[in-house]
Amino acid sequence: MSKFNDIDQLDKQILSILMRNAKKAYTDIAKQLYVSGGTIHVRMKKLEDAGIVKGYNLVVDHSKLGYDISAFLGIYLDKSSLYEDVAKELKAIKEIVGAHYTTGLYNIFAKIVCRDTTHLREVLHKIQDVKGIQRTETFISLEESINRPLAIEEEEEDSMKVTS
Repeated sequence: MSKFNDIDQLDKQILSILMRNAKKAYTDIAKQLYVSGGTIHVRMKKLEDAGIVKGYNLVVDHSKLGYDISAFLGIYLDKSSLYEDVAKELKAIKEIVGAHYTTGLYNIFAKIVCRDTTHLREVLHKIQDVKGIQRTETFISLEESINRPLAIEEEEEDSMKVTS
């Protein structure tokens, strides 16, 4: 089960259900898929061991906790070879909730969450002080329109359709 091709339709159905609702009980999933609860436990253990399931997350509305600003940050490095060192430093900044090493204009593209514009400015200064960062470009999010898990079952159905 180390490759995506090693998972079957049942695995994909289990993943699809849990990606939509990670709190759903294994017994409920088993009933929905007409298998035993033990089967769900065994399949999930295999998916975890294969690294397909990497963890479980709680989705929180940051704004209801007082974090009203979401922003994306394009980060230019002095040299690409500094990526690992810079990434390590960025991990220490708690307001950075996601970061990707990218192609294109930026070496790193990060998502940050802040209380307000004053807090955003403070975080940007912290980021810009990281050794190896040449400059940054900030994009404030006005509204998130899509945030969903990948629809893996639908993807398979689409690829099986015959075009004429």
